[in-house]
Amino acid sequence: MLNPNINNFNQNGMVIFIKIVQLLVSLSILVIFHEFGHFISAKIFKTRVEKFYLFFNPWFSLFKFKKGETEYGIGWLPLGGYVKISGMIDESMDKEQMKQPPQPWEFRSKPAWQRLIIMLGGVTVNILLAITIYICILFAWGDTYLPTSEVKYGIAVDTMGYQMGLRNGDHILTIDNKTIEDFADIPRQLVFEQAKTIQVLRDGQNTEVTIPDGFISKLIRSNSTTFISVRYPFEAGKFVLGSVAEKAGMKLNDRIIGINDSLFPYFDDFRMALKRYKNQKVNIVVLRGNDTIRFSMEVPAEGKIGVYHKELSAYFKLKEKSYTLLTAIPAGFTMTFEKTADYLKGLKLLFSQEKAYESVGGFITIGSLFPDAWDWQTFWSWTAFLSIMLAVLNVLPIPALDGGHVMFLLYEMIFRRKPSEKFMEYAQITGMVLLFGLLIFANLNDIIKLFR
Repeated sequence: MLNPNINNFNQNGMVIFIKIVQLLVSLSILVIFHEFGHFISAKIFKTRVEKFYLFFNPWFSLFKFKKGETEYGIGWLPLGGYVKISGMIDESMDKEQMKQPPQPWEFRSKPAWQRLIIMLGGVTVNILLAITIYICILFAWGDTYLPTSEVKYGIAVDTMGYQMGLRNGDHILTIDNKTIEDFADIPRQLVFEQAKTIQVLRDGQNTEVTIPDGFISKLIRSNSTTFISVRYPFEAGKFVLGSVAEKAGMKLNDRIIGINDSLFPYFDDFRMALKRYKNQKVNIVVLRGNDTIRFSMEVPAEGKIGVYHKELSAYFKLKEKSYTLLTAIPAGFTMTFEKTADYLKGLKLLFSQEKAYESVGGFITIGSLFPDAWDWQTFWSWTAFLSIMLAVLNVLPIPALDGGHVMFLLYEMIFRRKPSEKFMEYAQITGMVLLFGLLIFANLNDIIKLFR
């Protein structure tokens, strides 16, 4: 018989692998399109592009070929990508080229307005990519959401939600006396709009919950993604490989309602209670039709019995909206605008908090956004949002980012003189040190969070 711990290890390993693959594929798409924006803008203005690389290639490349004047390749360091444009102080720090007299095909020989367009090319393509993806998502899958009015079992909250003043089973009526149609918009309304009150139905009585002063800041620092979620019964929808529940005799559609002599009719209650029985033998109580059945099993060390709940559509009536191509186009633009506005609000909130650095995350944080199993709609949704993130972050006025180059170009256009090449060289080095330092810090932050 296979060891359950080995099966669980294999299952967790597969989940991690799937998330890593999704992250790499998504980032590769974003990097290629971003750099293509610079590439095509440079070509339009007859500026020579010497290299076009996915990932960085210090010392060697995994793959490369040359076509025309440009070398195309894949590097081994998956921290982004680059295009090397002739006559430009960039990541390559090619000082020798800059010592030569300017040539007509070089970046430095072009008018400032053309150089500005070239530098904004990557960001522009990232925004256009997000718009295109959202249009395709709406056209292919439409928009499906859970209306707040359909959350018939109330909400489930974690520690942060409890401290906010909410309780398991609360039915949210309004936020600041405003009705929220889509339940998924409630966390956004609470955080981004800095809500003050929540009107709920609790134990049959209308109750107003006043959000404590400064609590939204505390919530942001906590990085909680489950401070408020949907409550629903726990019906077996799928078993993982080596599931102790399945081995004990549990079947699909069984409704799990308790542990030993205690009843836990909802998934959130059962999940929390089960953690108290790690490495212990318990009786799991289920309903199968009209029969109540008990299954004896030992709870593994991770406090899970290997059962997935059913999809939300099994418990709630979801609202669906379909789109034709013509209606998906304006909706895609609107969605991109709204996501961009939300991200900007999020950045503003993040950096207005004390200890904002604690919320900075790296590749582990980004990878955790993707689902455990490959789902194309979710994959493309996150890719579109990451494209918006990449665009916004790249226009920040930091040397070595596109926004840094744009800042110096605007200075040149306003004051009619270029910053010296020596200044640009030092600015590029400073920016690269800052970016790599931030990258290292963000990923160390992720690692530290794993052990908290």
